[in-house]
Amino acid sequence: MRYSRLVLMLLGFAVALCAADPYVGTWKMDAAKTKFKLGTAPKEQTVTITDAGSDTNVAIAGTAADGTKIALSYTIPTAGGTGKIESPLYDGIASKFMGPNERVVLYQKNNITIYTAHSKVSADGNFLSVQTKGMNLSGKHVDATVVYDKQK
Repeated sequence: MRYSRLVLMLLGFAVALCAADPYVGTWKMDAAKTKFKLGTAPKEQTVTITDAGSDTNVAIAGTAADGTKIALSYTIPTAGGTGKIESPLYDGIASKFMGPNERVVLYQKNNITIYTAHSKVSADGNFLSVQTKGMNLSGKHVDATVVYDKQK
């Protein structure tokens, strides 16, 4: 009886780990791996993603190439769909899940998508690659692949 409880407890823990969102954590931009086809890379950028039950909270902070501050936060449903964003440039945000390690986030203005971020977490969970296209927070057009390292 004692061992069966232990096995059930360990099984429950293993299931919880498998179900954990691979995006949750703090991610720091790797400037050496980040490539911009159009636009300029930020000097530095950190993305913090937290689980809030039925929602996922995202906070982006950093410094743009011109030295201005980067700050954006939004909340999207954990299951995908329309979320809430606080931004002077975007008035809507939505997400789609392509798989457990792949998502697309659509940033909108007047119900028109003006910026898309297609992200994938590596199989080992250590890297986040985000293909971005559209108008960024600075109001400039970008086409880039931004790579982030997960902070321990």
